[in-house]
Amino acid sequence: MARARDFPENGELVVCTVTRVKNFGAFVTLDEYDQKEGFIHVRDVTTGWVKYIRDYVREGQKVVCKVLGVDSQKGHIDLSLKSVNDHQKRERIQQWKNEKKADKLLEIVAERMGIAPDAAFDMFGRRLLEDYGTLYEAFEAVVSVPEEFADYYRGGEWVGDFIEVAGENIAPPAVQIDGVLEMASSAPDGVVLIREALEAGIAAGGDADVSITSIGSPRYRVVVRAGEYKEAEEVMKTVADTAIRSLLSGGGTAVLKRESR
Repeated sequence: MARARDFPENGELVVCTVTRVKNFGAFVTLDEYDQKEGFIHVRDVTTGWVKYIRDYVREGQKVVCKVLGVDSQKGHIDLSLKSVNDHQKRERIQQWKNEKKADKLLEIVAERMGIAPDAAFDMFGRRLLEDYGTLYEAFEAVVSVPEEFADYYRGGEWVGDFIEVAGENIAPPAVQIDGVLEMASSAPDGVVLIREALEAGIAAGGDADVSITSIGSPRYRVVVRAGEYKEAEEVMKTVADTAIRSLLSGGGTAVLKRESR
């Protein structure tokens, strides 16, 4: 598809495939930049002294690197592996996988329209990238608010097929919010009262995706997952308020402290 980019920017996280490993560093290709070659110097493979570089990188391995410098005239791209933490790696790999999936879905849309994938990208893919940042986010937006999507892109002959393909292949995005209930009771049956209060809270959530786990007395983590933040917030309020009222009625104390993820 005609979307190969020229060169990455300094500081960008890029998905790479290791092609050659030498004692002085590793050569990689940048998966999203038309397989351009980059180099990870041995000093940028990991913190500390590297005795055997192959303990850290090997041919065929998929890695996420931070761009240290780009010389577009010479075609040199210097990369760092050690500057990317595990969380960043997981997020970036997932984003890369999502975009690969989105490319496949765009091909399906093009096939149903009877046009080439490149033609589909020129017709509406480029605009969706400008509007959403990534194609995958565009597909997610469709399953979240198909009516709004159709109204916004009204008149596009591609819209119906796009919505149909999205609905068949993308699960509605879920949001998760966290909170910590701090609950205490000095009553002889305090442990029972707290358990009953938590059970009442979960029951008040109905069919919502709610879980409560102990993270060390007197703290209990409440996790709510839903399709939208507003929905999740309403469920969290219902669950927490119910649990707190239940324990307060038994003479205990309870408060919700919010966290987010």
